[in-house]
Amino acid sequence: MGIIEKEVVIRHKTGLHARPAAVFVQVANKYDSKITIIKETQEVNGKSIMGLLMLAAEHGTRVTIIAEGKDARAAVEELAGILLAEGGADFDDKEEPHETE
Repeated sequence: MGIIEKEVVIRHKTGLHARPAAVFVQVANKYDSKITIIKETQEVNGKSIMGLLMLAAEHGTRVTIIAEGKDARAAVEELAGILLAEGGADFDDKEEPHETE
C-alpha cells in the first residue's frame, strides 16, 4: 500500500466551491484509498464535501492531495485533473505525482 501526494494550484475558475467540490468528492469516493487535502495548515478528508468547503480554496490556491492505498496513484491523478481544469475538461497537468515515505 503506497502513499502518493501531489501539490497543485487550483485553476478551476470558481475554486473548490459547491459544484467542483461535489464532483471532487464523487470521484474521490470511487477509490478505496484514504484521500486527504491540505491547504496551508488545514487538513481535511477529501471524501467529505463539508471538509472541502471549509477549506475555502479559491482559484490560485495551492493545495496538496494525498492518497493512501492500493489505488492511490490513480486517485491522485484523477483528482488533480479536477482541480487543474480551468472550469472545463482541460486536464493538461505536466507534473507527475510522487511517492512519499
